[in-house]
Amino acid sequence: MNHNKQVYHLIGIGIGPFNLGLAALLQPVSTVKAVFFDQADGFDWHPGLMLGNATLQTPFMGTDLVTMADPTSRFSFLNFLKQTGRLYPFFIRESFYMLRREYNVYCQWAVQQLDSCRFAHKVTAVAYRDGLYEVTVLDRRTRQTAVYYAERLVLGTGTQPHIPGFIDKAALPGVFHTSEYLPNKADILERGALTIIGSGQSAAEVCHDLLPETRQGFRLHWFTRSDRFFPMEYSKLTLELTSPEYVDYFYNMPPERRRKILSAQNALFKGINYDLINDIFDTLYEMSVGGQPVNVQMRANCELKAIRPDALHGLSLDFTQVQQQQDFAHQSPAVMLATGYKYNEPAFLSGLEDRIRRHADGQLDVHRNYTIDINAGEIFVQNAELHTHGFVTPDLGMGAYRNSWIINAVAGREVYKIEKRIAYQTFECADVQMCEYASEGNGSM
Repeated sequence: MNHNKQVYHLIGIGIGPFNLGLAALLQPVSTVKAVFFDQADGFDWHPGLMLGNATLQTPFMGTDLVTMADPTSRFSFLNFLKQTGRLYPFFIRESFYMLRREYNVYCQWAVQQLDSCRFAHKVTAVAYRDGLYEVTVLDRRTRQTAVYYAERLVLGTGTQPHIPGFIDKAALPGVFHTSEYLPNKADILERGALTIIGSGQSAAEVCHDLLPETRQGFRLHWFTRSDRFFPMEYSKLTLELTSPEYVDYFYNMPPERRRKILSAQNALFKGINYDLINDIFDTLYEMSVGGQPVNVQMRANCELKAIRPDALHGLSLDFTQVQQQQDFAHQSPAVMLATGYKYNEPAFLSGLEDRIRRHADGQLDVHRNYTIDINAGEIFVQNAELHTHGFVTPDLGMGAYRNSWIINAVAGREVYKIEKRIAYQTFECADVQMCEYASEGNGSM
């Protein structure tokens, strides 16, 4: 085992969009030495849903790696377009929304210019000794193990596909998660029918992609527990809920109140792109012209309770119609779970348990500055703070803002300017007398 005696200011574990953005923003900061590891062979963002015309749901200025922190950075999406000869075609296209495939290519372009990013390197253990974090890394290509040392860590291991606990996916052939869609599309088509569970963007994209197949007899069923197939809300005043001051407002709420607020905000981050909903409806309308049968069934208010093997049909699904409180069964040869993603703590965190803050329920106690360590300045997290910082946590548009916090903390100075107030709205009860007046029922605001 090799021991790298150099001490880094920070080691990033995981190289998804957020830690990649951190690496890009750190590249010109000579006073901060950093290295990033990821066990994957290379950067490849959601390959299972890399559909041809799918776009990101946030304008490119917010979703690129650096622009909201440093518009002059050479790692911006606009510079990528310029360097690859696509700036004018992008301008003529007249859309602020990147193609998902192009976003992936853009991130891969950035990786190629960052020596600090090391793929095919798996972090197997982390410990804290003599005031430093000791990170054990396996090079998957050479099978050699090395130890690296850092003053701070940034955890960017990302979220994992969420499978409801009552579903034993391994024991149910024909059950897939949307993250596995494209590699299994041919298998699904051979089965002749698919049932989609969930009503978010990924569910809608799979439905939209398979609609042409229904002309050839393929049967498509789409169920959701929600009371409707709702769009993601994207109005301008609603977007102010992604502001720094709203994050402050949400963070300072008691945990139970945060949970209630978050559960009421599904339309802000779990909905479907408005244009995609319209495209699905328009396609169904066109397919039904002349009284033609449409091999598509869509049902809201249907909560999945169980999936069981079925000798005749492949799979049998038990549902409850939520509003009617009636149970029913549905058979299908294949099921696509559009059940989202959840943060799973990496196994190596067990070596740092005595340095990590937690809530009473065991969840990470994430400080406002995105740290989870007992000193509130050493272990930063990316996309693990939904319960403390709110619905904006997984948004690509949050990346540059959060990374500015991290870089400024590590550098001990303001490297990147952080906006404190950008919203026209006020979220907190700033005027005590006004708050008291409203609470007495003498008026409404």
